[in-house]
Amino acid sequence: MNGKKVTIKDVAREAGVSISTVSNALNNVDVLLPETKSHILEVARRLHYVPNLNGRNLKMKETKVIGLFVTSIKGDYYSALADSVYQSCVNRGYELNIFISDKADNLMANIMGKRVDGAIIHDEYVGEDEVKMLEENGVPVVFIDREIESETIASVIFDSYHEGELAGNYLMETGHKKLMLIRGERNNFDSIERARGFCNSVRAAGLTIDDDYIIDGLFSRDYAYKEMQTFLESGKELPDAIFASNDASAIGAIDALIDAGYSVPEDVSVMGCDDIALAMLYRPSLTTIRTSFEKQGLLAIDQLISMIKSGNTGLKIVLRGHIEVRESTRSAN
Repeated sequence: MNGKKVTIKDVAREAGVSISTVSNALNNVDVLLPETKSHILEVARRLHYVPNLNGRNLKMKETKVIGLFVTSIKGDYYSALADSVYQSCVNRGYELNIFISDKADNLMANIMGKRVDGAIIHDEYVGEDEVKMLEENGVPVVFIDREIESETIASVIFDSYHEGELAGNYLMETGHKKLMLIRGERNNFDSIERARGFCNSVRAAGLTIDDDYIIDGLFSRDYAYKEMQTFLESGKELPDAIFASNDASAIGAIDALIDAGYSVPEDVSVMGCDDIALAMLYRPSLTTIRTSFEKQGLLAIDQLISMIKSGNTGLKIVLRGHIEVRESTRSAN
């Protein structure tokens, strides 16, 4: 084709059929003889024809594509979530497109441009105006980073406040009184709720956490290591126990403690959250709160498909974790 972009007209001409016949073959409309469809698809492949998906999707009622919109794919959470969502999509006959951006405008352009039939969203930059627009346009959406339920919007979230309470109560019940919190990302729903639940449980028991004993981990092993190292170098008294908002930052804190000559849990107990694969393999094995990234993905797809296919109203589903006690904590009683 002399370097020019191949069009549907070129495919029709080469195949010796009409443009509408090519369109039927490409869109899998069941009106053609199998040999005719096979011939057209072979011609399209040979000519390297790429359909204009945006134009097609505007005309079609469905794309058979689900969108997963996130601001990052770094770490165990996003990889487990994406794999779970992808497998569920395949089982339901859908494709999965993953969009990574920190700009709400990009997310809205892809959704409102009908590139997807529905969306699973974990994006702190999506605000009330965007949510209102999605509702007004009847777009099926499942949020996994906030609590929303309406006719076309659902949420599948972890009970992160409860997880923070679990951690605080467990560490206090095992005799620890001087506690430290390693926070996750500042604007992250789970980070905020885990910190709130933890701090409230400590206050309810009549204890306090000094500001110096609340440090950032940003859900990162490396960042938590550096912040813990800085705390240890400050000469402040070592806490009895540490709750980190996820396992990666808990492991980073343990790395820093061991490198500074301390023993875990003999000198300080450390507890994480999520129960990633490394938590059980790490030494000392990590006491943590078991959530389920995979289950969140499965339930999010269930909710989304039920709204797309059956017009069901969106629901709020809350997943509660439980404690897995391992080697990184001990009783101080």
